[in-house]
Amino acid sequence: MPNKDIQPITEKLDDKIKKLNSSRVFKKVTPKGDLSWYVKWASVLFIVTGWCLTSINYFPYNMVFQLIGIAGWLWVGFLWHDRSLIVLNSIGVTLLGAGLLKFLAGM
Repeated sequence: MPNKDIQPITEKLDDKIKKLNSSRVFKKVTPKGDLSWYVKWASVLFIVTGWCLTSINYFPYNMVFQLIGIAGWLWVGFLWHDRSLIVLNSIGVTLLGAGLLKFLAGM
């Protein structure tokens, strides 16, 4: 039996936020449509592809895809001046790069 107390949404989210006049409500501030937007989404695809390759044990291509994706996120971190992205992805590039070099050197 449908609930008759539920009303359809007629007010837009932006209008609700303006009415609240609260400093706790934030709109998304990440850029959309600029270079960083394309790099971050391409990087996400590379990382997810790397995970998929890892799940089927397709070594070392999984590491290559993940390295490209993490390097892309590192670039986004620099574009956004976001230290947490820079630190996290610098570590990721270093570890994956070292692993790939070790594999290529036959160690």
